[in-house]
Amino acid sequence: MDSLLNKTRPLVYCPGCTHERIAKGLDKALISLGLKPEKTVIVSDIGCSGLFDTFFHVHALHGLHGRALTYAAGLKLADPELNVIVTMGDGGLGIGGAHVLSACRKNLDLTLIVLNNFNFGMTGGQYSVTTPSDAVVGSEFLNQAENPMDICEVAQSAGATFISRCSGHADALSNTIADAITHKGFAVVETLGLCTGRYTKRNQLTPKAIDIMIGSMSQKTGVVPENQRPEYGEQYRKFAAEKTQFPEPVRIEKQYDMADAGRREILILGSAGMRIVTAGDIVCYAGIAAGLNASMKNDYNITVLRGQSVSELILSPEKIGYAGLESPAVILALSEEGVNRRAKVFEKLAPTTFVLKEKSVDIPATGAQVFEVDFKYMGIKKADWALAALGVIAHKEIGISLDMLTLALKTRYNESLYEKSMVTVNKVLESGI
Repeated sequence: MDSLLNKTRPLVYCPGCTHERIAKGLDKALISLGLKPEKTVIVSDIGCSGLFDTFFHVHALHGLHGRALTYAAGLKLADPELNVIVTMGDGGLGIGGAHVLSACRKNLDLTLIVLNNFNFGMTGGQYSVTTPSDAVVGSEFLNQAENPMDICEVAQSAGATFISRCSGHADALSNTIADAITHKGFAVVETLGLCTGRYTKRNQLTPKAIDIMIGSMSQKTGVVPENQRPEYGEQYRKFAAEKTQFPEPVRIEKQYDMADAGRREILILGSAGMRIVTAGDIVCYAGIAAGLNASMKNDYNITVLRGQSVSELILSPEKIGYAGLESPAVILALSEEGVNRRAKVFEKLAPTTFVLKEKSVDIPATGAQVFEVDFKYMGIKKADWALAALGVIAHKEIGISLDMLTLALKTRYNESLYEKSMVTVNKVLESGI
């Protein structure tokens, strides 16, 4: 096979830059393996290594700094037959370090070539994660305050199944790259080289010095026995093929026609532990049973067992473009925390708005209709107040009907929970409200 190098986009590296040797070494590896160009992809990073995608007559993808492995993973999973090769500098290695760790853990069949020249050569010679502490770089003393990363050691501890460290000037470079490409799993090849445009102007670094440096480091020459395991893509497809049972989607058929099928907005104001979001689900199920479109927007703390819990609901015969409330028709005020979270809404309520307020909850002054209930007196636990409040408005046919609520509970819950929920609803009905 002829060279896959692009003659119309020749290598443009600084004289003496090792990147050119690595590009030619990669080309030689591709030739020796006889890989089909249409089944080969080079995914490049930002920086001088990011030019690789323009140098070869293969498929290519060039993305954001440090993110090359994420694109490569998507390509390989989408088409397992592709030979996906990632080129990344030590700059991208640091910026995308989390993605490198993820690739090592997954063991997806990718080849990562790290072109390590110890600095951000394209942007001024600043230090990178691999810059020696005693080097002189364009970012003053910062590299002196950190220990450089040994990417091969990190990759081995993270689970990479093939790791090789070599000089970009080594005669065996193309063979090393070829071995990495043919390895079934995640392969890392760290190539150490010269940045003649920046780094070597201030630091004595030669091919011989690189050989000495590699000799002083732990030797990485290919397959890592202790990390061997099945390739991620094959495992993924195996597990996916074995999965034959999937949850059935909930189907709610229209069973009711509402006399007033116009848009209605319902706001539930409660606290963590009051099952506010579940109550919102039930309202949406009830609306769908009447042939309405439904939307729900929730507000609660990331510490889900503490603080306010608010559910904003819209039922409408028209499509809902925005899930925020404009003019609530119903407000269920069930806790101080929820009310305080939406306190401003009360001063703007229309006289037709129905506000159900639990007796223990204070609300701001409002011109809306306020209906007070005492769920404590009824013997209803606070965790069931939201469901009880739905029972009240369903009984009064404000927003939803009792038939709609009953069907929603049957759809949302299993038989046991449905029966328990109806005990709460019946307590409300028997109270004479």
